Amino acid sequence: MAKKPDKHEKIIAAALKLAAKSGWHELTLAEIAAAAKVSLPELAHMFPTKSAILAAWSRSIDADVLKAAEAEDLGGESARDRLFDVLMMRFDALSPSKPALQNISRDLARDPVAAVALVRPALQSLGWMLEAAGIDSSGVRGAVRVRGLALIWARVFRVWLEDGEDQAKTMAELDRRLRQAEQMLETVARFANRPARESAA
Repeated sequence: MAKKPDKHEKIIAAALKLAAKSGWHELTLAEIAAAAKVSLPELAHMFPTKSAILAAWSRSIDADVLKAAEAEDLGGESARDRLFDVLMMRFDALSPSKPALQNISRDLARDPVAAVALVRPALQSLGWMLEAAGIDSSGVRGAVRVRGLALIWARVFRVWLEDGEDQAKTMAELDRRLRQAEQMLETVARFANRPARESAA
């Protein structure tokens, strides 16, 4: 027997459904509350802003991807291949809500204040994606990895928004971006490990 959605899940589902239908910018919290069949005070208690709804949804996607990654045997793969697999799992998890995301992304591009509010949750999500791929996201090096992955994700995400169901363009772009990042890191590592006398020559 399927679990009955709780109020948080109903609110998130209602927000995404309305966003897919009529966009995000003009969507009001009152409209979301009505669609979710909760009172406005209840909505205000759980989600003070629309950005908070999106952040909560992102955390639920994180949980789905972490569960899927845990069920997969990624141990024998390279770090790049593991990260590729995990990020494609995330795109798979997002796919049912692509129409909503197309509208949300378009509207957030014209609303920098709302977009800024989602930067921190987005970085946290990408940190979990690194962890799911067995890559440390903690400390200074982890923070650099997260921000580097954010650049890759942003570029591939734009391709995914316009890609077909087979996600062929998305996979090709993600593979290309990850290979570029890997090559850059290898170049930096080689330079950093050069003997001091060679560097001074």
